[in-house]
Amino acid sequence: MASKANKPKLLEKGRRRDGRALDELRDIRIKAGVLNNADGSAYVEWGNNRILAAVYGPREVIPKHFSNPNGAIVKCRYSMAPFSSLEGHGRSGQNRRSIEISKVIKDVFENVIILGEFPDSEIDIFMEVLQGDGSTRAACINAASVALASAGIPMRDLVYSVSIGKIDGEIGIDMDMIEDNYSDADMPIAVSPRNNGLLLLQMDGDLSESELKKGFDMALEAGKRIHNIQREALSEMYKGV
Repeated sequence: MASKANKPKLLEKGRRRDGRALDELRDIRIKAGVLNNADGSAYVEWGNNRILAAVYGPREVIPKHFSNPNGAIVKCRYSMAPFSSLEGHGRSGQNRRSIEISKVIKDVFENVIILGEFPDSEIDIFMEVLQGDGSTRAACINAASVALASAGIPMRDLVYSVSIGKIDGEIGIDMDMIEDNYSDADMPIAVSPRNNGLLLLQMDGDLSESELKKGFDMALEAGKRIHNIQREALSEMYKGV
């Protein structure tokens, strides 16, 4: 979060800077199967975010000594294109932030991919932020989930993700970059919608128990829409096949 010294006003009469209500998502568009040279792929437009995800595998593990005879290993890379953001983490190459996000997204999908189906194999997930405007890890998880499904990778569920935040003292969801930088708290979550199981929960800032509950309720309701958009993208990919 940025310094609060020059904090802009984030709420005006219950509406955010972009006119959204606190429980309202930005516009979302997802297209599956956008890359011919990947086993699975997806492109996500979420507000001003532009995300491309590609999946390769199951394929041979390189180097071989990392292979697991009991199931596939998952490799995950989150990165931001150098032109994606005016902020420092938009520079070229991996940094501490991108390595940390890669790891937590890897953990999410290790819990839903049926790894035992593919012993001695690896599944590679690449997510590139072409344009970033807050909540990029959530947008990337949504893109990667669709890309994995489009690759035919067996999963226990089609995961969705959204951020919860405290904006000028009020709980809201789907933070843009300004809200992310100047909020009192920011908490991305990832959910398995079949049983509302939490697969990711990270928090920057403080939320009370009642604020957490309110945020989760908002996120689970919004997640129904995200999940439907993901499913529609996959259905659209198979039309006419």
